[in-house]
Amino acid sequence: MEKEWTTVEILRHSRHDWLNKIQLIKGNLELSKPDRVKAIIEDIIIVAQHEARISSIAMPKFSELLLTANWTYSVFQSEFEVIDLVQGTSVLDQMMYDWTKSFFQILEEQLDTYSENRLSISIDKNESTELIRFSFDLQGKIKDVSSVAEFLQNSSVDTQTIDLEEVTEQIVYFTMDINMKQKTS
Repeated sequence: MEKEWTTVEILRHSRHDWLNKIQLIKGNLELSKPDRVKAIIEDIIIVAQHEARISSIAMPKFSELLLTANWTYSVFQSEFEVIDLVQGTSVLDQMMYDWTKSFFQILEEQLDTYSENRLSISIDKNESTELIRFSFDLQGKIKDVSSVAEFLQNSSVDTQTIDLEEVTEQIVYFTMDINMKQKTS
């Protein structure tokens, strides 16, 4: 079932996130740690820049999924970076939304809830080959590595190529290349 966010819910979650960040800054100021405060502010700026970029790639469903992942999925914390602006399409948006949502659901089932689990996603494009690369780096504790590996091996469609680079009980790293020349317009 898909979560329909109301404006009030979005504002509540966003306000909570901002209060956490402000409390970190305040606490470090009280501890006389100006260098740590500067680092926190720099992190906030970087996250805001990536949020602005993900909001500008013409993939609203996929963007919303990434922007709200930390509110929706409790077993892992996610972060993302858009290295180079990608111009998506409605077909690519739906495909990446469906695939990523399925991947997140597998992670919800297979990650240990008592461990710190972090997922980093990078999005980049290669102008010369017209490929969009999504890199996924998961660090945490995986209960059943074979289920995650099986999902990754069997979930790609004809425009996707998934390259599993590392799959262990603590790390899953893979890249997904999508050919923009084929059936994504």
